[in-house]
Amino acid sequence: MTAIRVAIIGANGRMGRHLCELTAVAPALTLAARVVAPDEGDGIPLAQLDPQSVDVCVDFSQRAAVAEVAEWVARHHKPWVLGTTGLSAFDEQALALAVAHAPVFLASNFSIGVALLADLCARAAKVLGPEADVEIVETHHNGKRDAPSGTALSLGHAVAAARGQDLSNVRRDGRVGQVGERPQGEIGFHAVRLADIVGEHEVHFGWGCERLTLKHDARDRKVFAHGALRAASWLVGKKPGRYGMSDLLK
Repeated sequence: MTAIRVAIIGANGRMGRHLCELTAVAPALTLAARVVAPDEGDGIPLAQLDPQSVDVCVDFSQRAAVAEVAEWVARHHKPWVLGTTGLSAFDEQALALAVAHAPVFLASNFSIGVALLADLCARAAKVLGPEADVEIVETHHNGKRDAPSGTALSLGHAVAAARGQDLSNVRRDGRVGQVGERPQGEIGFHAVRLADIVGEHEVHFGWGCERLTLKHDARDRKVFAHGALRAASWLVGKKPGRYGMSDLLK
């Protein structure tokens, strides 16, 4: 079987380096190109990437590069795995162009375990309904700048959707002072920043005299690279459209 040719965009970044290392040793994959910013070394800029040499692009570059990559993907109809988060409205417009011409796999977290956690949370939320209290606690390293994490918000969306809610209407970020009784249907978020923790997410359900906690613990950032490359292999040959981790689990 011919190996899938992968271009790693943002190859000099932390995730990019992991992706390059894992692609180089994966028997079903081959590293076709290391794509970097024009002023960086050890790779080539996107403008020099030969589309005929690539089967799929895996992109964990900076948000500022999203529009450029989206245009390239749309023009050459190449599958694109995108792990960049914090997209702006302009980025979403560029993403929509790419989705119309190529298969695009987008996720805030490429851990297979987190994808399973979201699925389990949705199932639990559907069974328990809005009468159950839900609190989401995420813990990350002390260098993480945003809170709550994109993964925590994705879990919140999974719970809210399963209960027929709009997360923006029931979300509560932390509590301080005289906040009163907890409203029914509320989904709470709490962020912990501690040392070098890669990522932990806990979703607590409480109702009646019972409590259920679902938890995922990422111990090495390579789990995200493994998931992204699994998504890349899966995406090759798919029709144009937007895909995510829930599609990968089907």
